Amino acid sequence: MQQHEIHRFLERYFVANGCDLVANGNGYMTVQLTVDLDKELMNRPFYWHYLEKTGGTPNPMTLSLVTNQENAPDDFKGELIHFGSPRLHQIFHSTRTLAGYIRLYENQPFTNGQGVPLQPWLGLNIKLSYQCNRKKDSIRSIGLNLINGGIQEDFHSFLLSKSLTPKIPDFTFTLTPIIKPKSGINRIQSYLHEGLKQETYEWADEARKKWDEDLRLLNHFYGDQEEKPESYYLEQQALKEQYEPKVSIDIINGGIFYLQQTH
Repeated sequence: MQQHEIHRFLERYFVANGCDLVANGNGYMTVQLTVDLDKELMNRPFYWHYLEKTGGTPNPMTLSLVTNQENAPDDFKGELIHFGSPRLHQIFHSTRTLAGYIRLYENQPFTNGQGVPLQPWLGLNIKLSYQCNRKKDSIRSIGLNLINGGIQEDFHSFLLSKSLTPKIPDFTFTLTPIIKPKSGINRIQSYLHEGLKQETYEWADEARKKWDEDLRLLNHFYGDQEEKPESYYLEQQALKEQYEPKVSIDIINGGIFYLQQTH
């Protein structure tokens, strides 16, 4: 997962959860947390327990993050965040509890007084993980039109160009999906699988070569023993877990979005 992908993911995460981006530059951001996100991220249970007991005024914290040390201002003080950092994994985990699913409607001014149809879209934010002795992650945002099956890459950016509301606007009506959401999830997964088939996998070939080399060393070490001890099989399994190439697809969150038809 590249640093600019992390930055964009964090922008989406904080905005979707109602936070204000006090500062948002190339490689850094400062976020004014909501009460819910302060409770979720900042580990202040005693503060919130005391506040609830006394009825005091809540004062959620700000959080400053650095996503690119080279681009952030020298005088900017923030927590360095990268893939593998505890803070980022904490945020990944919280997306499942705070924003696992959402339903929004496009809200545009309508002047003709006629009902405007809104087409249902399934939107998923997905993490692709490439794993062997090294690991790389990529965040994908995919939209699927549940009427005609059309696919929209970078769906989150597509949504940012629209005004969305949790309540259906006046003078609009929703179209019934032809493709059910469960089937839509399967279609998006199939779309990603087809894309993965087109990629090159030199990293997997290199991992297998290294795996073979270490396996030969292991066999050489135990080569004179007719019956291998348990330690041999444990080390053999450890090599498999370390080097075996695999790609996993994990859904971070998603939603149904009712949007006007685009021409």
